[in-house]
Amino acid sequence: MKLAAIDIGSNAIRLQVIRIIKEGTRISFKNQEYIRFPLRLGHDVFSNGRISDETFVKFEKLMRTFKLLIELYEVDGYIARATSAMREARNGKDAVQRIATYFDLKIGIISGKEEAEYLSKAIVPYLEDKTYIHIDVGGGSTEINIYEGKEQISSKSFKVGSVRQLEGRSRKVVFKGISDWREKVAPSLKAPVIAVGTGGNINKLFNLSNQKYGRTISLAELQALRAYVSEFTYEQRMNILKMNPDRADVIIPASEIYTEVMRLFGADYVLVPGVGLKDGLLYALYEDVAQERIEDIQFLGQF
Repeated sequence: MKLAAIDIGSNAIRLQVIRIIKEGTRISFKNQEYIRFPLRLGHDVFSNGRISDETFVKFEKLMRTFKLLIELYEVDGYIARATSAMREARNGKDAVQRIATYFDLKIGIISGKEEAEYLSKAIVPYLEDKTYIHIDVGGGSTEINIYEGKEQISSKSFKVGSVRQLEGRSRKVVFKGISDWREKVAPSLKAPVIAVGTGGNINKLFNLSNQKYGRTISLAELQALRAYVSEFTYEQRMNILKMNPDRADVIIPASEIYTEVMRLFGADYVLVPGVGLKDGLLYALYEDVAQERIEDIQFLGQF
């Protein structure tokens, strides 16, 4: 069986095609294709409230390309979901309807709550019997989920992200909102709290830490990495730190969100499993197509 997922984010759009390998009760997802295209829908939407004609032409070409790849791989099912930028764009619904009409590619625009539910499927296999604060920083929104073991007990979406770089005053207002929400849910949390970070920026920061064992780094290390990266210019981040152009300009505001949320919730460490929305989409798609719950799974050739 082969499946495909399209994650239409605010900073980039991703396609992943996987092949299912079953060994007894063990299920593995073997990567067949992965494409990340830096089409920044959020740049238009968070500035002007709509996807520009120029950007939509590129989006249309990209969706046509992804649809052709899905057909060439002869997948048994696909799922395509759009997040913050598309759901806020005044012409977002018209855009996905046009793609459905002309390319027979159905795209669902999901809410922050639905996004958190998909992300939950991706990170739950990495959780143990502890208290976790899951932080997913996207281009336009940040999803924060609280877990006791593998059970999600609270979830909230905030309009702050790596592309939606709010001005100082607005950013303080959002962080105050996160702090107020924390006051409502924190009394019931069992200490210590461990953070779980997902998103391309935390993955890049983790790679820069050169950790050889485990998937965790401390808050102090994360703050030091943020200070280290901020010493480089935009060009130096691309040339010396080997960042993509669309990563080099957003990694600092993204890192601020991770460190601030960790500080607010008293998390000294962050687990970085290296999964994201596309992985949660594939989990959900498999359960829908195979009509069975996933209990034991691993990714092979994970990007």
